[in-house]
This record gives sequence, structure tokens and C-alpha cells, in this order.
Amino acid sequence: MQVFHMLACHQLKMVPLVDDHSIMYENHSAPMLPIRRFLQRVTSHTLMAFGVILVALAIGVFGYHLVEGLDWIDALLNASMLLGGMGPVNALQTTGGKLFASFYALFAGLVIVGVSGLLLAPFFHRV
Repeated sequence: MQVFHMLACHQLKMVPLVDDHSIMYENHSAPMLPIRRFLQRVTSHTLMAFGVILVALAIGVFGYHLVEGLDWIDALLNASMLLGGMGPVNALQTTGGKLFASFYALFAGLVIVGVSGLLLAPFFHRV
């Protein structure tokens, strides 16, 4: 909705499109951001990455606890190890737990790829 509003305002010549602060990155022909704004961008991307990791960790913890029946601390350990790329610690006993762990492992891999892109994006757009 915000993009539609921004484009509509641009069409009506109300607000110049390039000066809108809702645009994530500047065009390659635009001057680089001042260092203060760049550091704000890096900070916002880092906070978003931590948020994504916390949500992914919560999904894993609740999944291991509810599906496999692990204690909270063991569920946290297994979810953390999968998100860190190490693999599960506890042997899984139930079919549901094994299915959850396999899908969570794939999900965790995608989260790591996405978070890496999110953290590196400000630097690649700076160059």
C-alpha cells in the first residue's frame, strides 16, 4: 500500500520519488550515503537479522518441545545447534519428531542464507 501511495504521489508531482526515505537503497548513480546514515542502515539490518533468528529459534524450541517432547533446555539446544549448522544433539524417538527435525533443518538452512544476505546487503550496496 505504501509503494502504491508513493508512486501515486510521484505521478501527481506531490513528492519527488527519489527523496522518499521509504526507499531501502539508493540508485547506483546517486551519491553514497553519509556514514551516519550508512551505520543506521547496518544497525537496522542487524536488528532485523536478530529478529529473524529469534523467530526461527522460537519455532524450533516450541517444535522440539511440543512434537518430540524434549525438555525446554534440550529443545533450545537442538534448535540452536541446527540454526548454527551443527545438527541435532538428542536422538529423536518419535516419527513426528523426526519429520519436524528434517523440515526444521531445511528451514534453518534457508534462514541462515537469508540472514547472511540481510547482513551483507548494506555493504554490497555501498560498493
